[in-house]
Amino acid sequence: MVSDESFHQELEQIQNVIDRQASNSFKIKGWTVTLVVVALLFRTNNFQLFAAFIPLIGFWFLDAYYLKQERRFRELYNWVRQNRPDNEDHLFDMDPSRVDGDVDGTARLMLNNSLLWFYGTVGILLILYSAILTFINGGTIFG
Repeated sequence: MVSDESFHQELEQIQNVIDRQASNSFKIKGWTVTLVVVALLFRTNNFQLFAAFIPLIGFWFLDAYYLKQERRFRELYNWVRQNRPDNEDHLFDMDPSRVDGDVDGTARLMLNNSLLWFYGTVGILLILYSAILTFINGGTIFG
C-alpha cells in the first residue's frame, strides 16, 4: 500500500510535466506569430511570401507534438489516480508509454479543433494576403 504522501507527490510530479507541456504550447503559438510576421516584413518579392508558411507548418507540427505529450501525461495521471491505491506497479515511473494507445498521433492532433482554429486562421490570412498582393501586381506572384 502506498502512503498518501507518496501518492500525492507522484500526482504532483505528473501535473508539473503537464503544466510544462501546456506552457510550451503557448510559447510555440507566440513564436509562430512572431516568425510569420518577420517573414512577411523581410520579403523582397512576393514569392518569398511562401517562406512564411515554413514556420507556420513547422510550429503547427511541434504544437501538436506538445499536445500529444500533454495528453499522454494526462492519461498517465488518470492511470496513477485510478490504480495507485491498489498496487505499487510503476511507482514514480514517469514513462507514459503504457498509455500510448489511448492518445491520438501527432499528425491527427494537428487537426484538433484548438490547433486547427489557430493555425488554420493564420494560414488562411497568409493565403488571402498572397492573393491580394498577386491581384495588386497584375496576377504575378513574382512582382
